[in-house]
Amino acid sequence: MADERRVLLITGAGSGIGAATARRAVADGLRVVLAGRTASTLEALADELGGPERAATVVADVREWEGNVAAVDAAVSRFGRLDVAFANAGVHGAPGWTADTPEHWRDMVLTNVLGPALTLRAALPALIEARGHAVVMSSAAGRRVLPSLYSVTRWATAAMGEAVRQDVGGSGVRVTVVEPGGVNTPLWDEVNPGRLEADDVARAVMYAISQPPHVDVNEVLIRPAGAP
Repeated sequence: MADERRVLLITGAGSGIGAATARRAVADGLRVVLAGRTASTLEALADELGGPERAATVVADVREWEGNVAAVDAAVSRFGRLDVAFANAGVHGAPGWTADTPEHWRDMVLTNVLGPALTLRAALPALIEARGHAVVMSSAAGRRVLPSLYSVTRWATAAMGEAVRQDVGGSGVRVTVVEPGGVNTPLWDEVNPGRLEADDVARAVMYAISQPPHVDVNEVLIRPAGAP
């Protein structure tokens, strides 16, 4: 059901799952705040979604506290509230413990673990006020151990969602961890027909946040049909 009042903040909103979720949300009547690191990409998406009345943009790095605060402030100042925060920004890693550089490891840990932690910390006061919803991006790689630090970061994100759920119990805030398998996004060099599409994950996000207030969808594990 469309709800013109609800406001959704998405980090990593410029492409992939973030952009697909923004499109689904606006189609369902929500207003969106698009946070990311590339202004031109965010502005092009905001124009596609209907301009300033439907979408606000914030250039922000989730690894920095100030960027997360700016994104939440943009939601409240532009639209008067924040109902859903989707901590979506993430960095992929290669399989194998020696495949990536230590520099990439640092960026991946800061983006995949510290980033969503800061996003949720910045958003929680507004979400509590709105009795809203926190959505945390994890991965199927956070449900089984794989030989990569990326898998470790996604285990951390899955645990983060449950930790926040316990912390906000009784506040009315719901928490969902989304755990997709392989998805065709700009993180990959080529399209693979055996992967999910970004819109598949966006539909799962919208399912979770569209439930009535007494229903808390804690985890959504979504994989390509027939995945091992």
